[in-house]
Amino acid sequence: MSEQPISVDKGKCINCTLCENTCAFGSLVMEEGYPRILDDCRLCGECVTACPTKAITIEKEGASVNFSDHSGILVFAEQWKGKVHPVVYELFGKGRELANQLEEKLSAVIIGNELDEALSELKLRGADKIFVFDHPGLEDFRDDPYSAILENLVKEEKPSIFLIGATSIGRSLGPKVAACLETGLTADCTSLDIDPESRLLLQTRPTYGGNIMATIICTNTRPQIATVRYKVMEEAEIVPANECEIIRRNVTISDLPDRVKILKSSPVKDQVSIIDAEIIVSGGKGLGDQRGFELIQELAEALGGAVGASRPTVDEGWIDYPHQVGLSGRTVRPRIYVACGISGAVQHLAGMKTSDVIIAINKDPEAPIFNVASLGAVGDLYEIIPRLVNMIKERKKNE
Repeated sequence: MSEQPISVDKGKCINCTLCENTCAFGSLVMEEGYPRILDDCRLCGECVTACPTKAITIEKEGASVNFSDHSGILVFAEQWKGKVHPVVYELFGKGRELANQLEEKLSAVIIGNELDEALSELKLRGADKIFVFDHPGLEDFRDDPYSAILENLVKEEKPSIFLIGATSIGRSLGPKVAACLETGLTADCTSLDIDPESRLLLQTRPTYGGNIMATIICTNTRPQIATVRYKVMEEAEIVPANECEIIRRNVTISDLPDRVKILKSSPVKDQVSIIDAEIIVSGGKGLGDQRGFELIQELAEALGGAVGASRPTVDEGWIDYPHQVGLSGRTVRPRIYVACGISGAVQHLAGMKTSDVIIAINKDPEAPIFNVASLGAVGDLYEIIPRLVNMIKERKKNE
């Protein structure tokens, strides 16, 4: 048997065999009444949890973390070609709130090339200081150099909390940075708060397809890292008189790991863009079948909006996933959200309830969607929507 950081205290063992029955990999067997750990043990810890007498333990390697050395909130200010991603301003808003609760500082880090324009607005969003890594070799995002910069900065500055947008870049970068720092990461958070007693970050995210909201804490390591969904937090307001320290760091590209060479890049325009849409018309199971989305599309075009959908319609194959609104789809915050034939399950409401105006069309007057609707129409959507489309078209003709 190879040496592993897992051991059995035979003095505590009561020979109950729960550990053997719990091991899903067959890596633990009972010999002479006591558990024996095999070489292929994955150290998943299920046997440790199952043991009623705590006879099985796993020793965790690594230096202990002095939490008193860690302070402040750090935000990764994602940008592309000098344009800051809007999720960053939401992270600034939530970051400032968390920093105030902890009575700590809010900092940000931005990486790229020719960043002065991005900094001109970023510094007005309430941060106490911004670390800038500006170099032509950092113009295009690559995991290796970006993660190395962030890893070194975090080790140097020791923030207690590190927030990253749950964008394509953030979802790639966050796990790598967390692994390099040997800390935990909670992905795709929809809510963040501070526990007043423990001062730990309460990281809430949907799980099991959006049927459960899990609140996760990171008790043993620092920083506490979370990627956060776009459009779920309020943007930080512009503070013209904000005093923000700009700290420019020297970058030596040759010192950074970089296994990827970008030969050519070109922007890909997403054909379905409901996240930034000002008006969204969504269809649900009340449409009856796939053909109902032709009517939804017609109303969306009349209003100059995008087409959304509830999860059941996507599951049925009536429409593609990029249109899905809700915990397991996109979170949106349009000026107008029109819900057609959508009952209003909590998972769907969580993805659109912050819309400025919600209009509901449903033949069931007791549908939960009416509880959040600004305006509601009870009736057959196949009668109501064509009349709406005609009214909109007539009004446009007369303008």
